[in-house]
Amino acid sequence: MTFWAHPTAIVDQPAQIGEGTKIWHFCHVMAGARIGSGCVLGQNVFVAARAVLGNGCKIQNNVSLYDDVILEDDVFVAPSAVFTNVVNPRSFIERKHEYRTTRIGRGASVGANATVVCGHNIGEYAFVGAGAVVTKDVAAYALVTGVPARQMGWMCRCGVRLSDGKDDVRQCKACGQRYRETSAAGRKSLQPETPGQAR
Repeated sequence: MTFWAHPTAIVDQPAQIGEGTKIWHFCHVMAGARIGSGCVLGQNVFVAARAVLGNGCKIQNNVSLYDDVILEDDVFVAPSAVFTNVVNPRSFIERKHEYRTTRIGRGASVGANATVVCGHNIGEYAFVGAGAVVTKDVAAYALVTGVPARQMGWMCRCGVRLSDGKDDVRQCKACGQRYRETSAAGRKSLQPETPGQAR
């Protein structure tokens, strides 16, 4: 095997686990789970049979990734964040056929104790603040906080909050990356500028 698992971790086979991934104390990876290379699963992480983790994901302690939770490459999930897969669970009603897919985009971060209600997408490099409750889709590069989560600004790919810009252009004070804010159908979005677009 090309991954490492602590002796207290349980990895049911067959599971796909990429090279260099580390699985720490008391984790449980179910048969059928797909985990990319270079991932780190902190203590007491659960990965269900139909959960998918891309390459380079870091999942901190006490996180459960249930069926139909999909993390793209380089996603960070802070301690005790919560994902769900059924909107209206009851202990006495079987609803496995009603699972809703939740997708976390490349490079996004989900803060400690945040909750992501199933069936929503979090865009690439978005940032969900600690304790937030996500009840709708989150745009790429958006910073959301609160209950329910609301957009409070924009985040750079490097994880630094972007200040307001001029002419809908924002530049990261840490790395210099420039972004352009656009709006279509009443929805705002942020796109990194390519070198040819910079003014």
